[in-house]
Amino acid sequence: MSLPKGGRQRIADMVGRSRKRRGATHHGGQSELKVSCSGSQKKRKPSPCGFLDKMRAKLSGGHFRMINEKLYTCTGKEALNYFKEDPTLFDMYHTGYQSQMSQWPEQPVSKIIKWLKDHSTSLVVADFGCGDARLAKSVKNKVFSFDLVSNDPSVIACDMSNTCLESSVVDVAVFSLSLMGINYPSYLTEAHRILKPGGWLLIAEVKSRLDPKTGGADPDRFIKAVCELGFKSEVKDYSNKMFVLLYFKKKEKSSSMKREIQWPELKACLYKRR
Repeated sequence: MSLPKGGRQRIADMVGRSRKRRGATHHGGQSELKVSCSGSQKKRKPSPCGFLDKMRAKLSGGHFRMINEKLYTCTGKEALNYFKEDPTLFDMYHTGYQSQMSQWPEQPVSKIIKWLKDHSTSLVVADFGCGDARLAKSVKNKVFSFDLVSNDPSVIACDMSNTCLESSVVDVAVFSLSLMGINYPSYLTEAHRILKPGGWLLIAEVKSRLDPKTGGADPDRFIKAVCELGFKSEVKDYSNKMFVLLYFKKKEKSSSMKREIQWPELKACLYKRR
């Protein structure tokens, strides 16, 4: 059948327009696909910084636990020499210590600060193992801050069994989680020497170190030894699940009878990995 004049051209034009429409639709589909793929590629990969921070934290925690164990298993003099050889280890230890303490609901130094604020500001204080000297910075009392290394002009670096103070010159001696070392009784002996008669001895200790059920010392035996040194037990606070607070007073008159005190061993406090 023959087409009318011009019919073939009209059909050709129609086919061409149809192909263009199909081509446009197909191309649009490709564009949408490309946009979709581009969107999926924009998803961010885990930041390497976050991974490195976690690794640094693990390494820091490992170093802290290593130093911590060292301090519990050597004498104060050995610990002093240890940090003198590399003072950066002291900073590393206290950074780890503060990280551990931040996990505690309450810190013993906070309770000791409150206790001091409830008493006269005229009381002279000796803070054994002061760390960042938070106690001295939080009260109006005169505070002698002692630790193995001094990164602050107010902190006196020394072996805590041999401070620079004269006898019977302070009213309060504080050990906030600082009875570390196998010669810890010598620290308490030094505290007794520098305390005035009737002066206070405040000891905060990790609860597990005074818990026989977990391998710690018998608290009654520990308290008895402190009393034999020349103190009287005043208050025993076991209310906190993390630490124990013990309050003693130096006896007005020391016994003339000198006998060897049977000090219990205080196990090392090994902090958990976090």
